[in-house]
Amino acid sequence: MIAAQASRTDLLSFPLAEAVSGETHAGRAFYRLLTGHDPAEADIDDNDDFDRHVLASILAAAAMDGGSFAERAGLAEQELNELLAERFPSAQVRAVAWISRSDTMGNDETMMVRDLLLAQRSSEGEVGRWLAAMVARRAMEPNHLWEDLGLRERAELSRLLMRHFAPLAARNTRNMRWKRFFYRMLCEDDGFVMCTTPVCTQCNDFDLCFGEESGESRMAERRREFLRGDGDHADGVR
Repeated sequence: MIAAQASRTDLLSFPLAEAVSGETHAGRAFYRLLTGHDPAEADIDDNDDFDRHVLASILAAAAMDGGSFAERAGLAEQELNELLAERFPSAQVRAVAWISRSDTMGNDETMMVRDLLLAQRSSEGEVGRWLAAMVARRAMEPNHLWEDLGLRERAELSRLLMRHFAPLAARNTRNMRWKRFFYRMLCEDDGFVMCTTPVCTQCNDFDLCFGEESGESRMAERRREFLRGDGDHADGVR
């Protein structure tokens, strides 16, 4: 069990599930550890509170995936410690025991998306820089981007991008899916034509670019399963 009285918690020197025993799922438990409340209860009216919610959500999603936490979050270990110390100081969580990334820069595709975002930053400070790396890494996951960021709905992703990467987000005038939009921008910036069909409405892949992105967030789904009584054994609750 986690030592709540300790001056600092070095998570993943033992399994996260053990560190947050008594909680129903690693993602929700980690979000609660960082913020003190459930993600469903987050108040995001204030921009600083919104940023904190986004960062906690991404870290929680990375915790849900298992494996190297820093790599899944998209940050080097030192960056992750800086983020935790600055944005979640009361949680007293540090990453010294987490597995370091062997390639702190990530793969080429991740780097391209990260650099695209960094070039279009519209906010000052470290949050935008962290988010560029984190969003780029999570964009490599298979689900809708807002889901793999741990957010509650697509609107939160749109707000994130408009707040921190406004010049880029403003170019998505037709509400294209964000992952597809990123790659379209990368192609156009390199002088390539992504699509062979001149008009989107005539394209057979229209739904891949503009289809519905609604649904239930990953953490909300786990919470619903637990409340229904389905998640006790799957989440390791004893």
